[in-house]
Amino acid sequence: MTRKSVGVAVIGAGMAGRAHAAGYRSAGTVFDADGPEARLVSVVDTNEALAQDARQRYGFARAESDWRAIVAADDVDAVSVVVANHLHREIIEALLAAGKHVLCEKPLAPSLADARAMAAAADDATTVAAVGYTYRRSPAMSAIRDHVHNGHLGRPIHFNGHAWYDYALDPLTPMSWRYKGGPGTGALADVGSHMVDTAEYVCGPVVEVSGAVLTTVIDERPVPAGVTLGHERGELTGEVEPVENEDLATFTARFENGAVGTFSVSRVAHGLPNGLAFEVFGSAGSAAFDLQRAGEFQVTDSSPRGEVNGQRRVYVGPAHPYLRRGVPMDAPGVGYGTGDLFVYQARAFLDQIVGLDHLPPCPSFHDAVRGLEVLDAVVESARGGGVAVKIA
Repeated sequence: MTRKSVGVAVIGAGMAGRAHAAGYRSAGTVFDADGPEARLVSVVDTNEALAQDARQRYGFARAESDWRAIVAADDVDAVSVVVANHLHREIIEALLAAGKHVLCEKPLAPSLADARAMAAAADDATTVAAVGYTYRRSPAMSAIRDHVHNGHLGRPIHFNGHAWYDYALDPLTPMSWRYKGGPGTGALADVGSHMVDTAEYVCGPVVEVSGAVLTTVIDERPVPAGVTLGHERGELTGEVEPVENEDLATFTARFENGAVGTFSVSRVAHGLPNGLAFEVFGSAGSAAFDLQRAGEFQVTDSSPRGEVNGQRRVYVGPAHPYLRRGVPMDAPGVGYGTGDLFVYQARAFLDQIVGLDHLPPCPSFHDAVRGLEVLDAVVESARGGGVAVKIA
């Protein structure tokens, strides 16, 4: 059987853009052999040196500096958009209108209004429009979701989640788009979007939030002299600009199934470069996951005898989601990392494009709108001094 071919481009050659590029490069090496071939056509960045580096590093045919070249490119079928949030709408609407398949890095847009407009554009298109909530591809997280949804943990009672990162703790970390945009566009949008999507993926829809507090810890940042990559420090001009959004957010929630949620998100959490974790407690068991120990999760239930019962560590293996044929050494305890999740995501996106259904599809634009509705409610709650805000 001849494998279908999909021409791929990545717009944005920074930290997350390189993860998308690497994901496409390896997508054909995992899971079933009938998957499409990803032709690595182009990587785009306004920083030409960055684009050329990604082209050489991951094997793309060309590097470009203007995303509009991708809109017009006949040899590009699918595009990852991995740029600043406020640029998403213009680029994605143009790509959809040109008949391209789109995978947009989270969050979908800087505002709920923009996200809804983009979802409407996706509905009008005939191509796949997906969002990069990459942690949904975690084998451990997906295993816990299965435990919750099949009733193994009983009735869900409490979900506790945190997304704690330290990338903004240094006051000399320079000003960038991440620190502009107003309440809700800081840590809440950047890492809180992942936490909310994780909570709803595992525990179902959030229907109300309350008790929200948004806090800015570092209220001004130095202006960089040039382009900065990701969260890196660089040469500074000596000037400073005010930070426009939050470093820290906390809130509580209620799920449709009656469970209570407690959440905290931070970009100033000392010593935690990648600190997403959660616990879910049910009437008959509990489970826990920590991204810094990605290859394992914890679970309790009533199956062991009482005198030896307690939280058990489970090492992820081929019996769990995504691991069978998802790593070169198909055996328990081999392990995987966050980079592998981008490979699984790229493969799922490519499979969607050619009509294969081996893997769960990537989240849709409407899934992303749903997440932004929750984040919008958090901001509304904070503005009202913690008032309860219902989500339709």
